[in-house]
Formats: sequence, structure tokens, C-alpha cells
Amino acid sequence: MNIAHLVLSWALAITPLLSISPPEIGVASWYGHPYHGRRTANGEIYDMEQMTAAHPTLPFGTRVRVSNPENHKSVEVRINDRGPFVEGRIIALSHAAARAIDLVDPGVTQVQVEVIELPGDGGAGLFGVQVGAFLDRRNAERYVELMRSRYGAARLTMRDGDPVFWRVQVGREATEDGARALAARIRRASGAAFVVRLD
Repeated sequence: MNIAHLVLSWALAITPLLSISPPEIGVASWYGHPYHGRRTANGEIYDMEQMTAAHPTLPFGTRVRVSNPENHKSVEVRINDRGPFVEGRIIALSHAAARAIDLVDPGVTQVQVEVIELPGDGGAGLFGVQVGAFLDRRNAERYVELMRSRYGAARLTMRDGDPVFWRVQVGREATEDGARALAARIRRASGAAFVVRLD
């Protein structure tokens, strides 16, 4: 039995019969410096010693339980940022949260992410696909125009920091499934594409 089957078996064993949504199983990473002290995607100042995390699609304010199947440790965190934008990764924890489940030294590990509380609005929103991040705004603007010509809706968002990054996002889908279908089309034509919530 490989690690994926072991993780899935373990996840099914500990998942409550009643949950807000099915758990996600995938790879977690963590982030600290140089992001510490910078503005997160929801406007807060990132403190790597608080129990927070970045997730590409869960609404801001969602509380999740992140469990490490290798040591059976878990931690509860609040989503206040977007990411990680690396293929195969599903969540990026703060330094404090990563330390709680022994993630700091390995840097990445397989986890289960379970939603335990949604924000007051229930998480309604739109979804899009992030297709690039640029240091040069002019390059980002040119890519937005290219994406707009191919897929209709496209926009530019700024990620605060030093340096500033300009992110190109495509589409305005009512469902995450719709955004996943769009991401699959973009990957076939252009390469990397990550589903994101349009906040």
C-alpha cells in the first residue's frame, strides 16, 4: 500500500460523519520571512507567529483543521491569505501553525484539511484562474490583454510587498467546478493555471 492509500485510509477513519465539506488531502507548505510584516490578500498584516494560513479558494475567515498523518498532530488555523501557487500544494501554513504539526523542518508534507467553520456569509463568491505573477506591471498588462482576447474576462491584481507582484487572473465563474474546467483549458494551451477565489 503506498503513502496516498495510507493517507486516504487514515483520513476516512478520522473524518466525522457530519462535516461542512469533504476534506482535502494534499501537500502543505509553510511561509515566514520575507512575508512576515507584509499585507496578506485579505488586507491584514501577516504575522507568521499567528495561527493562520493561505488557501487558493476557501473564503477569508474560514477556520480549518490541518492534520499531519505521519504524527497524528493537528492544528486549527484561519484563512487570511491566498496561495500556495505551486502545483500539487493545497495550503500554506504560518510558521507557528507549521511548528505545531512538525512541518517546519521538512518544509512540505502530506496533510488533510478539514473545514470546521465558514464565515458568516457562508462563503459565497466567484472563482477565477491565476495564470501568472509578474514583477513588471507592463508585462502583466500585456498578458492580461492576451488572456482577455482568448477567454473573455481577465484582470490584474497587485500583491503588496517588496517587490510588488502583479497577478493575472482569468474568468469569473459562479462555481469552483466551473473554474476548474477553465483552468484545464488554459493548462492545455498555456501551461500553469491555479483556481482562486476572486475576493
